[in-house]
Amino acid sequence: LIMSPAMWKWTCLVSHLLLSTTVSPLGRQQPVHPKRPFITFTGDQAEGNFNHLVVDERTGHIYLGAVNRIYKLSTDLKVLVTHQTGPDEDNPKCYPPRIVQTCNEPLTPTNNINKMLLIDYKENRLIACGSLYQGICKLLRLDDLFKLGEPFHKKEHYLSGVNESGSVFGVIVSYSNMDDKLFIATAVDGKPEYFPTISSRKLTKNSEADGMFAYVFHDEFVASMIKIPSDTFTIIPDFDIYYIYGFSSGNFVYFLTLQPEMISPPGSTTKEQVYTSKLVRLCKEDTAFNSYVEVPIGCEKNGVEYRLLQAAYLSKAGAILARSLGVGPEDDILFTVFSKGQKRKMKSLDESALCIFVLKKINDRIKDRLQSCYRGEGTLDLAWLKVKDIPCSSALLTIDDNFCGLDMNAPLGVSSMVRGLPIFTEDGDRMTSVIAYVYKNHSLAFVGTKSGKLKK
Repeated sequence: LIMSPAMWKWTCLVSHLLLSTTVSPLGRQQPVHPKRPFITFTGDQAEGNFNHLVVDERTGHIYLGAVNRIYKLSTDLKVLVTHQTGPDEDNPKCYPPRIVQTCNEPLTPTNNINKMLLIDYKENRLIACGSLYQGICKLLRLDDLFKLGEPFHKKEHYLSGVNESGSVFGVIVSYSNMDDKLFIATAVDGKPEYFPTISSRKLTKNSEADGMFAYVFHDEFVASMIKIPSDTFTIIPDFDIYYIYGFSSGNFVYFLTLQPEMISPPGSTTKEQVYTSKLVRLCKEDTAFNSYVEVPIGCEKNGVEYRLLQAAYLSKAGAILARSLGVGPEDDILFTVFSKGQKRKMKSLDESALCIFVLKKINDRIKDRLQSCYRGEGTLDLAWLKVKDIPCSSALLTIDDNFCGLDMNAPLGVSSMVRGLPIFTEDGDRMTSVIAYVYKNHSLAFVGTKSGKLKK
């Protein structure tokens, strides 16, 4: 279940959603009793908002990341365990954090806002990252939230920055015979020298191991990371990349983002700042991040453009939707919510659209772009990372579906937008969240709205 921040405040809906109707064996709709209440959980209002939620797919237990608290709830939303994460004496200007070395800035009691919550199934632990101390993380045992480790003494341990609203998204890549990897993406809050915007980290079996969260690869010239160049901020002073969603599929890890760029409107000689939604793709095994590609995504219906990404969710197509899209039932489908236009990120319009993308078609567009660039056509077209356009270099090699890049023609941007298929629009109550799954060959989507309504 995914809800907007406004819906999270104080109350969490049970994950077993109540449906407005059900279908009998004869196909007639039978009404469910309309006054059956949702099960709710109410936290301590003094502590502030709930931030993140994950559900253990094996037990149904719910882990809730809040301000200064991590909760473990039963399937009927009873509190099983609580772990306190704050507040504590801190100052956002302390780098390294004051727990590492003395800080000359004034320290004040500071809340710890949960920035990321991930279940590491292989090691039976919860990764809970907060805003205190430049974004350090705790590793908590799933059973009782006992603290297994809290790496903080190296700069690699500061993962997310201190901005309360900064977005963080993590994707775990699991292996059977070696340590897992954590791909982590974060808004850097004006501190690109401190935080890479995307990196891959080691998830060691031992939660207290010295190498926990170390970069998968790091030498004098190359590392498993992407940093925003300082030159970018001279062009767009408030530049940052906001990560809306992340997932893995096949040989790749993907992040869906919002990021600012400067464009020249038709007929204008001056540039204006707008926000663009982009999908970022990396190979799971690419330790040098030569496979970094980003492609603009958006949606259009009846001449109206929807370009500001609000939420996304990966699902399978299912037999019925697959037939209409011309794909297989097990093909990956991205359900996305966009609001109208692409102006200021913080001022999204209420008009919104639910759109779907076939992941294979996005990958085909990326492959076409890689093939043309390695023929020497065009430029790398990634202004924020290279600041100026660099021509593509020609190389004789085969670019297949799983090509992971070389130390040339990378990182790469796709200039033409991939358009999603609009399947539902809402003009008055902006859609802010989405989840989807397949039931008896049908694709079902649940959408949360700005006013706190749930649409099926």
